[in-house]
Amino acid sequence: MQMRGRTVCPKPRPGARVTLRREPVALSVRWGRMGRMSEQSLPDDARPEYTQALPEYAERVLEVAELIPPGRVMTYGDVAEWLEEGGPRQVGRVMALYGGAVPWWRVVRADGVLLPGHELRALERYRTEGTPLKAASRAAEGHVPRLDMRRARWDGGERAAGHT
Repeated sequence: MQMRGRTVCPKPRPGARVTLRREPVALSVRWGRMGRMSEQSLPDDARPEYTQALPEYAERVLEVAELIPPGRVMTYGDVAEWLEEGGPRQVGRVMALYGGAVPWWRVVRADGVLLPGHELRALERYRTEGTPLKAASRAAEGHVPRLDMRRARWDGGERAAGHT
């Protein structure tokens, strides 16, 4: 459970039966997810195998994210429309779970607001790539600029042959 930037472990209700999972949790390190910290100190032959395959839809979303040229962005809805499947929420979920290994900062909200919690990392990348930005209003929390969606949005036209 997340609460103001901190991870909170909820306490079980009094009288509730607590069960602990003993089987290994399968995560895909290849797609930007990390294993548990305690597993990093284990020898290679003692580490659990990660055999869970990436869902086909997730692979397709990540492929589109990799097609977006530097300095350009697509919205979650644009990616779903490009794939002709799912919607913005499904694309957002895929990016949240598996997007660490692709240019995640190029798949954005439709209003141009930077991804909460990752604003500074994304902003650094946008400036490096020359992505068009709008100055932040003084009322904006932290005065973080937004993306200029009219100029930064990519419709896939430059590489339409790579359509998946």
